[in-house]
Amino acid sequence: MNKKNFLERIKGQLIVSCQALPNEPLHGSDYMAKMAQAAKVGGAACIRANGVEDIKAIKQVTQLPIVGLIKQDYKNSPVYITPTKTEIQLLIDAGADVIALDATTQDRPNHESLEELIRYIRINSQCLIMGDISTFDEGIAAVEAGVDLVSTTLSSYTPYTKDRVIPDLPLIEELAKATTTPIIAEGNIKTPAEAARAIELGAHAVVVGTAITRPQIVTKQFCDEIKKTTDRLLQSKQ
Repeated sequence: MNKKNFLERIKGQLIVSCQALPNEPLHGSDYMAKMAQAAKVGGAACIRANGVEDIKAIKQVTQLPIVGLIKQDYKNSPVYITPTKTEIQLLIDAGADVIALDATTQDRPNHESLEELIRYIRINSQCLIMGDISTFDEGIAAVEAGVDLVSTTLSSYTPYTKDRVIPDLPLIEELAKATTTPIIAEGNIKTPAEAARAIELGAHAVVVGTAITRPQIVTKQFCDEIKKTTDRLLQSKQ
């Protein structure tokens, strides 16, 4: 899929992030493929997926374009979203349409620069590149480095953005006004209203993950709110 076709396909649409960590009940490519299939039935235009096996399984059952990433921890580096050329090559081989990678200013493993990683992708594939950032300056730097899309994925997840209000709608709006590179709204978007607001503020598309595909977290949110109310009612009767 070429860049123009992909951007047209996702414009004003929902991308569903189908990911589960090894310690979560729905971890496994079979589960994630089913989750992605359900997302497609609901109208998702694209899937964001983590890991080679999940990408292959999801691509097979949905035929939707895939934003692929590999989460990998390296010693002495906080960067974990597609951190090196090793993960990039695995994503290329897995058939990802778009490669998402950390585009923050944090130190990378192997001292590889963002520009090096982008160059590697351009030389070795036809994949588009999504730069995951946490600040306005990182977003602009990612554009200058040559990414095809900028995603606000990491706002509140880097040490220097933990105080950001989430979802980071101001960052989405600021970037959308500052560049013609498509801005993808991602990160702690919990409701349809928040997703719609991100589009109003200039996002090209919206990624939602936890609120759709991590039921154990959504269940806990309901339980926590119910418990707060129950505790308050009990206290008022004392």
